[in-house]
Amino acid sequence: MTGYQWWWQARYSDENGASGFVLANELHVPVRRPVVVSLTAADVIHTFWVPSLHGKKDMIPGRDATIEFRADKAGVYRGQCAEFCGYEHALMAFSVTADPPAQYEAWAARQREPAAQTSDGRAARGRDVFLTQDCARCHTVRGTPAQGSIGPDLTHVASRQFIAAGTLANNRGNLAGWIIDPRTLKPGTAMPPTRLPPDDLQALLTWLETLK
Repeated sequence: MTGYQWWWQARYSDENGASGFVLANELHVPVRRPVVVSLTAADVIHTFWVPSLHGKKDMIPGRDATIEFRADKAGVYRGQCAEFCGYEHALMAFSVTADPPAQYEAWAARQREPAAQTSDGRAARGRDVFLTQDCARCHTVRGTPAQGSIGPDLTHVASRQFIAAGTLANNRGNLAGWIIDPRTLKPGTAMPPTRLPPDDLQALLTWLETLK
C-alpha cells in the first residue's frame, strides 16, 4: 500500500503463478486469515489506520514498513490516513472489505483480468474519448493503450464503492462532476479539470461504467 497526496494505491503481488494487479483506495482480504501489508509513502508522511482492525502505522518516505492484521468478521471497514499530510488530509480514506475466502479468490481473479471489451457503440466512443484526452496520460486501463502512472489504475473502477479516496460515492453523477471539475469537490487534488462536450462526457461515463 502506497500513500500519496491524497489517495492510496494497493498493489497485489504475484501469487501461485497468478499475476498481480493494482487498484486504488481499497483493500480486499480473506476473513480469518492473517494479512501482511507492506507500507510506503510516495511524498510525505502518511499513517495507515483501520480502527476496527489494528492500530496506526506510520508510512515514511524512503523507509519500508509492514503491518499485520486479521479480520475475523466479514464486512467493510473504513480506513483513514491518521497523520496530517497536507491540505486534503481529512479526505484521504480507504476501505478494507473482508470476504469469505472463496469470495475473496473470485474477486482477486476478476481484478487480474484486463478491462472488458465492449461492442456497444456509445461505450466504444467513450473509450476513444478517454484515450485521446489527457485521461490516458495519467491513468492505466489494462487491455487498452492507456498506461499512465500518475493517477489511480482505472481498469476496474466501476467495481469500487467510492471515488476520490472515499470522498464520493461511485455513481454516474459524482463521476461526471469529478471529471469536469474535481477541485470543487476535493480542493487541492492534483487531478486537473477535463471539460468535455456533453455528448463526449456521457459516452465516457458509459464506458467507465463497463469497467467492472
